[in-house]
Amino acid sequence: MNKITLAAVGLTAAVTAGMAQADKLDDIIASGTLRCAVVLDFPPMGSRDADNNPIGFDVDYCTDLATALGVTPEIVETPFPDRIPALVSGRADVGIASTSDTLERAKTIGFSIPYFAFQMVVLTREDAGVADFEGQKGKVVGSVAGTYEGLQLEENVKGWGSGEFRPYQSQADVFLALSQGQIDATVVTSTVATSIIATGQYPGFVIKGDAPYDIDYVSLISLREEQGLINYLDLFVNQQVRTGRYQELYDKWIGGGSSAPGLTIDGVYR
Repeated sequence: MNKITLAAVGLTAAVTAGMAQADKLDDIIASGTLRCAVVLDFPPMGSRDADNNPIGFDVDYCTDLATALGVTPEIVETPFPDRIPALVSGRADVGIASTSDTLERAKTIGFSIPYFAFQMVVLTREDAGVADFEGQKGKVVGSVAGTYEGLQLEENVKGWGSGEFRPYQSQADVFLALSQGQIDATVVTSTVATSIIATGQYPGFVIKGDAPYDIDYVSLISLREEQGLINYLDLFVNQQVRTGRYQELYDKWIGGGSSAPGLTIDGVYR
């Protein structure tokens, strides 16, 4: 076999290997279905309507992404602690689940550019005696384990040297504990606090000021090694913003006549 023949064989093998190693983006398109891990006890980002159908900002975002890919969306209900396991185990293709883009998580999963940004507030009961963020000192507080606000609040309690922090597995568990007096307050996003108060499901719930935390930027997530899919998610988020769809979804699910939160950071990226 001469050198030209060997080169041709090598090139053919390389092309064949490349074709055989389709990435997750190709797999999703070929399957005809996009499985989105979504948290459904976190209104208005994700919840269920009176007929038990998934609704919310993140649900619509999944539908938009599926439409862009030309496939059918499938919502995989995923509690906060299971967002990463859902991807690693293969139960979901992407996570559209208000996932904070932390460096620790980035060791395990891949992040898109931010698709939403949250401000944190103190949610308490009228009779709990909590007037503001500092008013949680010495109280029993709680949040969903492993979330951005949960980790921050737990650190606050340690720093205060008084009170108690209790972790919960879901946002619904936190609301129930607060309503039953098991905890006196929690820190949640302003969107979920406003939404849960508006439902009237928990009489006596009130917002008592902002929590002094950084803006919580959240991203779409996928397996860390799926760079092709992550690149696509980046462009998708970009298009959601520049076409006005991001603002449209914000108006639909959050409202208030205000602009959707900015997703850029001065001095880093614009």
